[in-house]
Amino acid sequence: MADRNEGTDKIERVLGLYTKLMNGALIYKSEEAVNYGVNERSIQRDIDDIRNYLDVKGTEDGIINSVVYDRIQKGYRLEPIYKLKFTNPEILAICKILLDSRAFTKNEMKGMLDKLIETCVPATNQKLVSDLIKNEEFHYIEPLHKSVFIDKMWSIGQAIQTHSYIEFDYQRLKDKAVVHRKVQPLAIMFSEMYFYMAAFIDDEEVRKDFDVLNDSFPTIYRIDRIENLKVLDERYHIPYSDRFEEGEFRKRIQFMYGGKLRKIKFKYTGLSIEAVLDKLPTAKIISEEDGAYIISAEVFGNGIDMWLRSQGDMVKEII
Repeated sequence: MADRNEGTDKIERVLGLYTKLMNGALIYKSEEAVNYGVNERSIQRDIDDIRNYLDVKGTEDGIINSVVYDRIQKGYRLEPIYKLKFTNPEILAICKILLDSRAFTKNEMKGMLDKLIETCVPATNQKLVSDLIKNEEFHYIEPLHKSVFIDKMWSIGQAIQTHSYIEFDYQRLKDKAVVHRKVQPLAIMFSEMYFYMAAFIDDEEVRKDFDVLNDSFPTIYRIDRIENLKVLDERYHIPYSDRFEEGEFRKRIQFMYGGKLRKIKFKYTGLSIEAVLDKLPTAKIISEEDGAYIISAEVFGNGIDMWLRSQGDMVKEII
């Protein structure tokens, strides 16, 4: 019976201390020892139990609260740090997406994963997350270009923010020729293992026939193929009414092939109409009959043709 009372007393004591901490009160060990009729070592163990509970809770919901000792006021208080850490499911999902992207060299990928886990996962669960991705990390296959381009991508991002022209050499895919370009960078996008830059070519001969800037169509450059990048002091200006809307552009481009805006229509007879609508964000269902869908969509360039052919007999384009 004594043991039961002792256990009950401890539960009430811990809950009392926890409630005070959650309400912003300071906990003084000597004062609480007198209040509960125990020694200070018992109060210290109670505080440690509360710390352990908060650590476990933090691994579940990602909200970290820590009990710290305030040396100025000589008492314990709760220090909330909201959403400082990812939850285990969140960090696992991020690591899996990063690995599946295959966008970086093996050394870069390992460094990013290690930093993510070390800085974003509570210490008690770091090994668990590492073990879940260990096999996939070991067998990771880096892209054939083996190019380290993160700093280059950052420079492009800064140029976009400051509306600065950039110059660079670029190896074209179709004929391997190296061309020099001066462009207005507009956006950085990722698609199927590669990062791309959308930009307007700064060539008056090309641009002179356009009424407004947005009438011209952005050119797409794969960032790992860009060499000798230089951010210029020269600035460009895009009127707000003619601004480039990255989100709207991204909805209409497939496989990062540039080109003019097209309206397409096709018949789909496959099993998952959801997959089509997810692949083509601008797609709309015009009609449906016996599992056959007539779909319309707006897309840039000819990249959509590659996707349509890949669907085989499930898709038939309507001219």
